Amino acid sequence: MNTNYVKQATERAKNVKKPEDEKQYLRDLAALTVEIANEPRMEKIIQRWRDVNGLRRPDRAPVWCRPVGCWEELLPQSSQVCKDKFNRSMEREFLKILTKRDIGDDTPVFDYLKVKTIFDVTPENIWGLDIVRESLNETGSAWQYKPTLETPEDFKKLQIPEYNFNAEKTEEKLNQVKELLGGVIKIIPAHSVGGFTSLATLGHLAADLRGLEQIMMDMITEPELTHRMMNVFCQGALNYLDAVEQAGNIVPNNDDVMLVSDPLRPDIAPGEHTLKDCWIAANSQELDQVSPDMFNEFLLEYQKKIFSRFGAICYGCCENLTKKAGMVKTIPNLRIFVCSGWSDFDTIVEKVDKKYCFMWRHKASDVVCPDDMSEFKKYVETCSKKLQGSYYQVILRELQTLMGHPNRLTEWTNISIDAAEKFA
Repeated sequence: MNTNYVKQATERAKNVKKPEDEKQYLRDLAALTVEIANEPRMEKIIQRWRDVNGLRRPDRAPVWCRPVGCWEELLPQSSQVCKDKFNRSMEREFLKILTKRDIGDDTPVFDYLKVKTIFDVTPENIWGLDIVRESLNETGSAWQYKPTLETPEDFKKLQIPEYNFNAEKTEEKLNQVKELLGGVIKIIPAHSVGGFTSLATLGHLAADLRGLEQIMMDMITEPELTHRMMNVFCQGALNYLDAVEQAGNIVPNNDDVMLVSDPLRPDIAPGEHTLKDCWIAANSQELDQVSPDMFNEFLLEYQKKIFSRFGAICYGCCENLTKKAGMVKTIPNLRIFVCSGWSDFDTIVEKVDKKYCFMWRHKASDVVCPDDMSEFKKYVETCSKKLQGSYYQVILRELQTLMGHPNRLTEWTNISIDAAEKFA
């Protein structure tokens, strides 16, 4: 159902004639967001996520897409009117919410805005070595790793970062948001940890600093150096978690999309929450090609130290976990098992069974490339039938382009919802 929220925003944007008009425009966008949050359908959407992530049968599987690289096609920068940098970033986030509402998937929207706290880090480049990437600096072009961790001597330069809560900067940011949007949408200060941050992934850091091909060689030729590096990354993540807990006032992140759930510990009062009331997600994409034993030794064992601090875990992304499923299932508090388009669907369905929520990720190329969606529709119905009776969510992520199909995400949403309803 196209509700034309973006059209409403476009009409309001016409009133922005001078810089001082930006505030009222953003307040209008915030008001539209609250309106979406209070729609009757939103209660059903949130309950749908809570049920599936609580291993209960929902009315149907939740369906959600993340445009990522094709946001520019859906929401061109040229369509924005705010000039102030902070206002422009707020404008874009609100417009994304309105765009997703028009697409019609199960994006959870709430009538509040979390303002995350700010932490200082030492050293400033975090790990003692800069992360450098080479690119063509052209829109849509690729980049490649340019490792700065090149020799055994460079490993001695690695530093474990320390984090400190910056109360002054946090208060300044909070006041800025309150002055801009206060009275229209609730503002919540939160020492929260985003469920889908890369905090526990670790492998991407190894690839950034050492190079993707090199870390695969190192696991064979330089295992001690690899362990030294992974220990630094792991301890850095733990230091950040220590800082978050020491700052206090942790707000549970069980309202993060894909992770929306009942409170992980319903008896804990506000103000007394810890990381045990929060989700964390991680993956092993950079180690996709290594054996299950190497995956466990050089990555998962370090990730588990981070996972142990949290109440619920979501694992996987675009990697193939078919042969590593047994290892993944050893993660304490594992709640969501991700089946990417590269994993063997039937094998993962069997291994996940009803012990976890099955995150079924569609392959972006299967969605955006075809001119005709009929074969894809058959595929979705076939797989949805196999998942009947399971706890699962339907996800489309990592899109980079719509391939000239501007309404494709709406088409995908409708196909996925129809199949989920048919085999609920």
